[in-house]
Amino acid sequence: MLPVVVFLLFSQLPLILFPFRMRAHLGKLAAITALCLLLASCAQLGPPLPPSLELPKPPTDLRSSRKGNQITLTWSEPTRTTDRQSVRYIGPTLVCLSLEYEMTECGSPAAMLPAPSVVAPKSNPATQTYTTTLPAAMQPLDPAAEVTYAVEVLNRNARGAGLSNRVHVPAVATLPPPPDLAAELTGDGVVLRWTSAGESQNVPNLQHRYRIYRRDESSGKDAIAGEVPIPTTEPGPVHFTDSSFEWEKTYLYRITAVTIIKRPDSEVQVEGDDTPPVRVIAHDVFPPSVPTGLQAAFSGEGQQPFIDLIWAPVTSVDLAGYNIYRSEGSGPAIKLNSDVVKSPSYRDNDVASGKTYTYSVSAVDVRGNESQRSEPTSESVP
Repeated sequence: MLPVVVFLLFSQLPLILFPFRMRAHLGKLAAITALCLLLASCAQLGPPLPPSLELPKPPTDLRSSRKGNQITLTWSEPTRTTDRQSVRYIGPTLVCLSLEYEMTECGSPAAMLPAPSVVAPKSNPATQTYTTTLPAAMQPLDPAAEVTYAVEVLNRNARGAGLSNRVHVPAVATLPPPPDLAAELTGDGVVLRWTSAGESQNVPNLQHRYRIYRRDESSGKDAIAGEVPIPTTEPGPVHFTDSSFEWEKTYLYRITAVTIIKRPDSEVQVEGDDTPPVRVIAHDVFPPSVPTGLQAAFSGEGQQPFIDLIWAPVTSVDLAGYNIYRSEGSGPAIKLNSDVVKSPSYRDNDVASGKTYTYSVSAVDVRGNESQRSEPTSESVP
């Protein structure tokens, strides 16, 4: 292009000698030549790029969880295409299921999810969730059996760039929850009772246990209160006492049967369905244990007389201390201490010669609940 333009320019030089009217013609020609040079300099080098197919980039963060026979898949919605452009439109998403460990294509999808109404920005990709039920036919007793899931996000023309990362979900069957969970509040804790159905079969590398959950109703936080092995014998009663809670709170208890798959280097746990929750108001109206082993001994020769008391300590975790009671003859028992006695011993200095005193002791917890009094003991002052 450039040599042709130069040739045309020099071929017109003789016109400079022509009259003024020819010079005007030369000016127009120069303007045209300059425009051609400008267009030539703006031309794109190389072959033109093909239009973008707008294929969403396959997700790489697909995750799975299983509870009973419910499987939940979660992934981030693509924000970039395979040619590094921002996604402008997302079509439907295929949920792919296979019994093979290595899934290479979706084949017949297990589900097709509708396209999202709005495409999320790259800085804040949307999270997609899909919940499905594991078919009963895919629940063998083989502990090693798994099913494979993947998703494929399509464009507006129902074309995709391939499968996401694959996730593998144990396909082993889980046990049903107990049908008769009941709870009783006692001084020792919350006593839970239910009937175990027993394991249906004794399968190698497969174990089962009951897991007890406790939820704080005010905060909504769950805690595992304990676990109990599921006996392989006939159905029968099971009980568990939870002593790790806090008094004066309200809790919701539930139980699930956990299936444990033993592998050479690890174990996989699959929780079954939960029982309906049982509500317990942990209001402490239960006193500590009654003190035992109370003994009284007089001392006082050559000094101010006194009577020493000792007893076996009460082991309640919420123990605050003890109250000491004394009576004379057939008179009423009077509490000797103004504040609770912290240790399992007490010295009574207010005694007189020739009198007999009868003592008893009670235990008090931090909420002021007082036990019954101990068996009395008597001691005389000479």
